[in-house]
Amino acid sequence: MDSSRSTQQLIINCMLRINRSRIYISLFIAVAFTQGCYYDKEELLYPGSSTPVDCTTINAKFAADVLPLISSKCATSGCHDATASGGLIFQNHAQISGAKDRINTRAVVEKTMPAAGPLQPSEINIIRCWIESGAPNN
Repeated sequence: MDSSRSTQQLIINCMLRINRSRIYISLFIAVAFTQGCYYDKEELLYPGSSTPVDCTTINAKFAADVLPLISSKCATSGCHDATASGGLIFQNHAQISGAKDRINTRAVVEKTMPAAGPLQPSEINIIRCWIESGAPNN
């Protein structure tokens, strides 16, 4: 009878260790997945937190600065050209200024556009300052 009881006790102890191990492994996995990497953009989480641009020193004009930039970087074949493969056409002031909020989000803040790669800081500043000045047709 003692041997039967010892065997039962041994089985119970083994099951407790296995369950405890499962709990520790589950906790480890849960912590690892919840504390993983993320790709949040600081400017989206905290608007205005990135290094401010002095738009008084950047005189961004639509015809001279913005349109050539959008034409060469965004309104390219397969993107925002006349075929509108990218969903929007960027060929004139009305089309570009009408999408200024989306352009600001995607190209200036998130830096996920253009598809070929993000704009250079000087190009971003041109777009940012043009938008901040009210996106005039100048």
